Amino acid sequence: MDIRQIDKNKKLIVGIGSALIDILIHEQEDFLKKTGAVKGGMKYVGREFIEKTLLQTSQKPIIVPGGSACNTVVGIGKLGGEACFVGKSGTGHMARLFEADLKKNNVNPALFTSPSSTGRVLSIITPDAQRSMFTFLGASSEIQPDEITENCFKNAAIVHVEGYLLFNEDLIIRALEAAKSVGALVSMDLASFTVVEQSKTVLKRIINDFVDILIANEDEAQAYTGYSDESKAICSMAENTLIAVLKVGKRGSFIAHNGKTITIEPMGDGAAVDTTGAGDLWASGFLFGLVNGFSLEKCGKLGSACGYEVCQVMGANIPEEGWQRIKKLLEE
Repeated sequence: MDIRQIDKNKKLIVGIGSALIDILIHEQEDFLKKTGAVKGGMKYVGREFIEKTLLQTSQKPIIVPGGSACNTVVGIGKLGGEACFVGKSGTGHMARLFEADLKKNNVNPALFTSPSSTGRVLSIITPDAQRSMFTFLGASSEIQPDEITENCFKNAAIVHVEGYLLFNEDLIIRALEAAKSVGALVSMDLASFTVVEQSKTVLKRIINDFVDILIANEDEAQAYTGYSDESKAICSMAENTLIAVLKVGKRGSFIAHNGKTITIEPMGDGAAVDTTGAGDLWASGFLFGLVNGFSLEKCGKLGSACGYEVCQVMGANIPEEGWQRIKKLLEE
């Protein structure tokens, strides 16, 4: 299939993933070691662990709605696209905050609810702008495969799936089957090298059978393909997909399609305050461009602009002036 065959009458992008609240703190490397965090990776923990860790920091945390697929569809909503998020939250204050933020950002919330606490992620940002995460899934982990129906993805051009769902094989396969049954393309972000390492067997089968657009950074691509060489890694990623994307941080990104690889130059000088949400927002720009018929080069540039702007602030929320700079690219 060529990208020119993508149905331009459909614009809706539906994200499915964990409904989480992001808790962000700046700390030094020694604090990171003391917590037992995986540098640049993610560990699952209980709610009590996050609360205990927060007591050890002198920093006032920043609290914002998050989750990988959620960040991506919020970015699409901010760009003026049609966006929907499918996930499961609790019913308390955090859940209300999460749903209100989706609506504020032009995203339709398709949320299931649970009496459990809304999930949350503690992201520790070190001076190199790297983020290391502790995740308490809470209510987000309670979504059941039989709750996911074709109606969740009705009229979707693309269904964007976060790699973290790989830890629930029955759920992710049900979501992928439902997405395909309505004729949507499936986009998957590999999310974290730790996820790839722990899910390699099922991941390869899922990508071969369902995934059209595969997105990864260097660490994730190496964990998936076994190649540290970027050209070999992206060629391997592209073998069974329509489009493969390899993000290489401040050096830009590569997009492979139809036997060709395009190099996308980075935006700005590569400096970053915090890399939280960088990959998620890159996907926002790229997927928005695809459903609007942009060339792969322009899709990549838009993704790069979104990724750059979110790295200039704490958390995954680009301020309005950043969105205005990004939208200037759409006018070119």
